[in-house]
Amino acid sequence: MPRWHRRLVADAWTYPHRHTGRPPLDRQVLQLIIHLARENPRWGYQRLKGELQHLGIRVSATTIRTMLRRHGLDPAPRLADTTWRAFLRQQAAGVVACDFFTVDTVWLRRLYVLCFIELGTRRAHVAGVTANPDGAWVTQQARNLLMPAQGQRPRFLLRGRDTKFTWAFDEVFHSEAQTC
Repeated sequence: MPRWHRRLVADAWTYPHRHTGRPPLDRQVLQLIIHLARENPRWGYQRLKGELQHLGIRVSATTIRTMLRRHGLDPAPRLADTTWRAFLRQQAAGVVACDFFTVDTVWLRRLYVLCFIELGTRRAHVAGVTANPDGAWVTQQARNLLMPAQGQRPRFLLRGRDTKFTWAFDEVFHSEAQTC
């Protein structure tokens, strides 16, 4: 095949080079991102994106995150150094959990024990024992348990999905606690 023919075919299939992707970030915008990130170390890349939008500058969150990493800045700094253990200690004071467990007697009779535990103090309260628990009995046991502690009620109550935990049972705790 002659050289002129090869060149003709090559020229027919050669397209002008076009730049693909996003245009490069303006140098002033990049400097502003780095400046804001250094001045406000607790702001993450999403917050920076929002602040730039308020200024009328449109930059994607991915671009901001990439620029922060390139300049050695943490794109999503941690808000606090609270450990999981410390968090649980702080929240446990307002959490009460309850459930049933069973005891089989010597005569092979099964008894149901309703137990509450305060997670903050790890204090367990045996609310009652019965052979046939129902919604009314469980509700009354909850009232009896909360009667002495009129000032200090739990913020959260953890319980199972047992049908014995009725709407009336939840209402006993509903005044101040959230049931989970």
